[in-house]
Amino acid sequence: LSRVRAVFFDLDNTLIDTAGASRRGMLEVIKLLQSKYHYKEEAEIICDKVQVKLSKECFHPYNICITDLRTSHWEEAIQETKGGAANRKLAEECYFLWKSTRLQHMTLAEDVKAMLTELRKEVRLLLLTNGDRQTQREKIEACACQSYFDAVVVGGEQREEKPAPSIFYYCCNLLGVQPGDCVMVGDTLETDIQGGLNAGLKATVWINKNGIVPLKSSPVPHYIVSSVLELPALLQSIDRKVSMST
Repeated sequence: LSRVRAVFFDLDNTLIDTAGASRRGMLEVIKLLQSKYHYKEEAEIICDKVQVKLSKECFHPYNICITDLRTSHWEEAIQETKGGAANRKLAEECYFLWKSTRLQHMTLAEDVKAMLTELRKEVRLLLLTNGDRQTQREKIEACACQSYFDAVVVGGEQREEKPAPSIFYYCCNLLGVQPGDCVMVGDTLETDIQGGLNAGLKATVWINKNGIVPLKSSPVPHYIVSSVLELPALLQSIDRKVSMST
C-alpha cells in the first residue's frame, strides 16, 4: 500500500462557487430586462427557462460554438415567454451580461488558495474539469487557479470526459503516478465519484455542501465532506491507515 501521491480536483462547485456566480449573473439580467425593457415578471421566467436549458446541455459533444449555443438558449427562452419574432440582439445582450457577471464572481477563496499551496508541498495537484474548452479555460483564467496545480486537464479537450477511465489514466500519466496513488475530489457523484471508482483510484471524496441525500442508485464515494477545506485532515487520516496497515 502506498501513501497518497496525487490529488485530482474538480473545478466547478468544488474549488469555485460556479452556481453562486451564475445566480449573480441571472440577477443582473433580471435587472436589465426589468429596467431597460420593462419586462415585469417575464424577466424571472426567462432566466428560469435558460437555467433549465443550461442544465440539459451537459453531455453533448462540444463540436458546436458555445457562444452560439448559449445565445440560442436566451433567444428561445425570450421567444417562449414573450411570443413574437426571435430577438437575437436582446439574446446576445443577456448572454454576455450573464457571462461577464458570472466570470467576475468566479474566484478562489483565500482559504482555498492557502490549502492548495500547503497540500502541494506534500503531493502533486491536478485540476480535472469537464466541459466545453472555451468555457472552462475562461473560468480557469478568471479565478487564476492554474498556478496552484502541476497540471490542468479540461474534458472538452480530451477524447472522453469524466467518468470515463481514460481521462483519469491520462492524468496519472501526466503526473507519473499510478491510479492507486491518487484521490479524486469533486461535487458530482455521476462524474467525479463514478469516474474515480471506474479508474480504480485510491479514494474518492465527495463534496456535499448542502447535505443532499443521494439516490439509492448513485455511486458511493469512499469519503464525504461538506467543504473542500476538510481535505488536508482527511488525507492525513488516509495516510495514517496506510502506515498502520504496513
